[in-house]
Amino acid sequence: MKRMKTAVFLLAALLATAASAQKPSRPNIVVIMADDLGYSDLGCYGSEIQTPNIDGLASQGVRFTQFYNTGRCCPTRASLLTGQYPHNTGLGHMTGFDQKDPGYRGELNNQCVTLAEALKPAGYSPYMSGKWHVCTNTKDPQGDIHNWPLQRGFDRFYGILNSNADYFKPEHIFSGNQLVTTPDDYYITDAITDSASQYITDHLASKKAEPFFLYVAYNAPHWPIHAKPEAIRKYMDTYGVGWDEIRKQRFAKQKKLGLFAADAKMSKRALGVPAWKDVPEDKKALWARRMAVYAGAVDGVDQGVGRLLATLKKAGVYDNTLVIFLSDNGACHEAISRRDKSLEVLGSAQSFESYHDEWANASNTPFRLFKSRAHEGGISAPFIAHWPAQIKKTGGYITTPAHLVDLFPTFLNMARAKYPETFKGEKIHPLAGLSLLPLFSSKSLPEDRPLFWEHQANRAVRVGNWKLVSKSTDKEPYLGPWELYDLSVDRIESNNLAAQHPEKVKELEALWEAWAKDNNVYPLIGTDVGKRAKQYGRKL
Repeated sequence: MKRMKTAVFLLAALLATAASAQKPSRPNIVVIMADDLGYSDLGCYGSEIQTPNIDGLASQGVRFTQFYNTGRCCPTRASLLTGQYPHNTGLGHMTGFDQKDPGYRGELNNQCVTLAEALKPAGYSPYMSGKWHVCTNTKDPQGDIHNWPLQRGFDRFYGILNSNADYFKPEHIFSGNQLVTTPDDYYITDAITDSASQYITDHLASKKAEPFFLYVAYNAPHWPIHAKPEAIRKYMDTYGVGWDEIRKQRFAKQKKLGLFAADAKMSKRALGVPAWKDVPEDKKALWARRMAVYAGAVDGVDQGVGRLLATLKKAGVYDNTLVIFLSDNGACHEAISRRDKSLEVLGSAQSFESYHDEWANASNTPFRLFKSRAHEGGISAPFIAHWPAQIKKTGGYITTPAHLVDLFPTFLNMARAKYPETFKGEKIHPLAGLSLLPLFSSKSLPEDRPLFWEHQANRAVRVGNWKLVSKSTDKEPYLGPWELYDLSVDRIESNNLAAQHPEKVKELEALWEAWAKDNNVYPLIGTDVGKRAKQYGRKL
């Protein structure tokens, strides 16, 4: 009898082991997003900024060379969270005012579900720390909060709901749905990391057998550029050579890394940016400090990533956690200056500065144009995937074009979760992308599937290596002429082939028009949004 019980026990153990081998435990998922980080701002993408922790993710994982965001902060966040092109979420433009058209309601609509809402029924615990920026009410917990993180599926949230914050003295920091005060020694990058790390620790203390989804959305290095004094000092001697030399150094490093071919060309200096040699000598130190502050902010993000990885390792879940790192749009050229911008103060809590298009042009090396545009400088993101349990061919590049809309189906695939056709009585838009899991195991995805963009009448469609793109104008109907590029030989978009290939322009334009009509892109809202905002009694 004793032998029979032993045999039964062993058989049960063998069956359990076999089942486990057939159906491995589902991974944890950590998405880390930087804000306004340019394509070349990481060491592993060409930068001189010290990012050893993120670079380690790249060397032990894979880098995408042609991963795309939507070109602007809140449309990207909406797309990431829902797996939709942003217009189908109501965020084709920006938060803050309702333009009365389905694609431009200024916050998430009810025809989409968030990753948190989709993963929770599959047994995942969803947490978020950082910048939300997909709702209209960003300050008042007594107001309409139906689109706040906890109301859109997350179990815990810490951070900001709006577009930007002072790093040292932010005005509206939330824990859950409640405003919280900050200590005198506060620095928001560290606080975002602290809360994210605590979520991991608390989860594994109470739900170790269950997977978690963690979304960490740093507001750095978005303006106002703020960094700790020691971080600024670390880079003050780096940028006295100026933006022209930094661009050359970065592009040379990108070629050495294999991101670009040895004979690849770099875009010309951005229109309106002077040569560094022509900058007055008494202005150069201030310009160098701007970039040193920006670099210090990026450095702070890297240190935060290092602490998050240490938390995963200490908890024993590092190997079976997919960590994604990316940026929400290209580098930001916006010229912001609201407080003291003296050399001694810039970068401290007394300043409120951006680093302007002069340095943004360097951040986007080798591309042209910036955040909000649909050219490569606006929509190309550094993108790293790290997952030791599954990604075995590490340190290399994935050259297949991919898009934010691909992340939602990827995570559903990993979680063995179902995507709902309806949610809370509302019909949900179908997913727009493809799972990237085949690429993680050296398999392939269709490289000629269409990818689309529109923001403020900046338009683009890419099919294979052909890209049709248009830069908007300032007046209605906002539409600039189409430009056509072969990205296989011209990633910097310097040789417009529209005149040589009118049939290709017509073909791709028809694809874009069909997509626009099917995805709530019309009516186009250009850069002159003030007039339309006043029409509906709203302030920008």
